[in-house]
Amino acid sequence: MKNLDFKDQIKQFSERVIKLKDSIHTEEATKNALIMPFLQILGYDVFNPLEVVPEFICDIGIKKGEKIDYAIFQEGCPVILVECKHWKQKLDIHDGQLLRYFHVSKAKFSILTNGLIFRFYTDLVEPNKMDEKPFLEFNIEEIKDGQIEQLKEFHKSYFNIDSIYQSASELKYINEIRQLVQEEFQEPNDEFVRYFVKQVYPSVVTAKILDAFRPLVKRTITNIINDTLNVRLKSAIVKEEAPIKDEEANAQSQSVSEKEIITTDEEIEGFYIVRSILRQKLPTTRITHRDALSYFAIFLDDNNRKPICRLYLNSTNKKYIGTFSEGKKELKSEIQSIDDIYNFSSDLEGIVDTYLK
Repeated sequence: MKNLDFKDQIKQFSERVIKLKDSIHTEEATKNALIMPFLQILGYDVFNPLEVVPEFICDIGIKKGEKIDYAIFQEGCPVILVECKHWKQKLDIHDGQLLRYFHVSKAKFSILTNGLIFRFYTDLVEPNKMDEKPFLEFNIEEIKDGQIEQLKEFHKSYFNIDSIYQSASELKYINEIRQLVQEEFQEPNDEFVRYFVKQVYPSVVTAKILDAFRPLVKRTITNIINDTLNVRLKSAIVKEEAPIKDEEANAQSQSVSEKEIITTDEEIEGFYIVRSILRQKLPTTRITHRDALSYFAIFLDDNNRKPICRLYLNSTNKKYIGTFSEGKKELKSEIQSIDDIYNFSSDLEGIVDTYLK
């Protein structure tokens, strides 16, 4: 796997899991065949006891000798705890030591996995107490590109506690909001329907009226989504974009019917990559983004006059990244995937250096 990039390694590992899982009959075999190779892909030496400690002993109060399956160490301290199950077993944080030990450990992250499902936890709700809900979860057999980019932050080469923690916070709320929106779109509740009915229906909104409008609201949402997708597909044929001239011109481009703009998972993944590249130069909170019809813009300090790059990812044929010189002239370069953004690290760092001066 050494000649493959991270995304290809994960894809290859996914194929391996699908092929081998039915021949794995014990939890120990699950660790050896699925989980240890996964940790190796993340860049950790599973045979180095200074880096990966198997059967990590964690004494909790009067409970002595309890063990976590693996603890990943950095500079002599545990940073990630890993608890493993047999691949056929359902995951439950309440039936193991993971939940309890997180409280007394210096580790900021924990992974619960059966080799197929991977759940990543931290302490966003209450400090030093592991959240009950993971901020990242995926099935390795059908992992998406966006999830691979999020997983990449856990690679030894990129691992940064502060950066991951901030990303985890964003992911947690994005996932929860997305779930709520999906639920409302699929089956609008009374409050959701009432909000719209009150603005279009002149009389008292009764339960009967709500029931009558519910399918109308649902159908309207479906139509809007379909119309928006059609607009995005049509706008994707735009190949070139005028260079930034001034703040007013940029503001006009951003004001184009926000209702027609949909920010995709891939665009957010690209944003995370840019932020990962620049996190050594400045706090990641200063790196912001705005979406437009034909591109996804990334700025410093949410300032139109400080563009870092533009991502053109919605075309069905080609993808581009737009980088900027000191004169803010945009240079568009074709990329094969969002992983190629890393190839423009020096350009991104250069324009940020210009702004910081």
